[in-house]
Amino acid sequence: MNRLIVIVGPTAAGKSGIALQLAKRFECEIVSGDSMCIYRGMDIGTAKPTAEERREVPHHLVDILGPEDCFSVVDFQKLAGYAIDDICRRGKIPLLVGGTGLYVQALLEGYQFSRTPKTEMRRELQAASEETLSAQRHHQRLFELDPETADRIHPNDLRRILRALEVITQEQEPVSRCKKTDNPALLYDCIVFGLSRNRQELYRRVNERVDKMISAGLVEEVEKLLAAGLSAEDTAMQAIGYKEIVCHLRGELSIEEAVSRIKQSSRRFAKRQATWFRRMPYIHWIDMDGGGEVEDPLSNMSRQVAEKFSIG
Repeated sequence: MNRLIVIVGPTAAGKSGIALQLAKRFECEIVSGDSMCIYRGMDIGTAKPTAEERREVPHHLVDILGPEDCFSVVDFQKLAGYAIDDICRRGKIPLLVGGTGLYVQALLEGYQFSRTPKTEMRRELQAASEETLSAQRHHQRLFELDPETADRIHPNDLRRILRALEVITQEQEPVSRCKKTDNPALLYDCIVFGLSRNRQELYRRVNERVDKMISAGLVEEVEKLLAAGLSAEDTAMQAIGYKEIVCHLRGELSIEEAVSRIKQSSRRFAKRQATWFRRMPYIHWIDMDGGGEVEDPLSNMSRQVAEKFSIG
């Protein structure tokens, strides 16, 4: 089994910073487990690793597609698997870092994905919508399968909700998610860390991150993407931060209102991420706020990695 270090946690928990330090300590290469960092030109709103950070430590699955391209959990499993194999083959330890729970869990647990004929699935979903299920209930179903996609679609947008459910059920719904087990078998010889913070501190960091994104030029980044031909309706532009700025540029929101909405959506998303990861029983949780721990988080994680893989 390939060795693998994993760091997960909600947005603004501090994953990127501590991953960079851990990677330098053990000469790792980082594999991004974030569904938005794959897109070129979407740097500020995704909190993507900087060019300098990528020079310090090699990063994989960053800037590999244009924002108009489609990318699924199946694609992630394949490409992340290739990257991990390559890194291990060269005698190094890959370090997977990300907040997209479905992507990380599907990779680690080896989800197998069902495939339903497209036309049949479309008929089933359309029939359900014409009977008793409201758009809101379809949206709730989408949230259960893929909360990140649900976050990007308005609960009343039935057409886009049905399309997302069709794609997920056809290509992305993991059969193994139906297997309720407290001890899932993992595909890698890995240690999985989860970064936690108390809610008040996490929300403060979320708000601060959004302010920094605005100062760094998020509005200008969205303007540039739209000017380059990207549609406001494209999936990538429905990400938190981007869709609100699009509304601002359309004159539907003031910049203050847009920023407030980004912060609110980001806080809600962070809460959902934390809930998702808490369901993964093999995670070693690291209290980033201290909480009376004798060791600081980096020392704690470094010690556990050294013990796990018998390295200095």
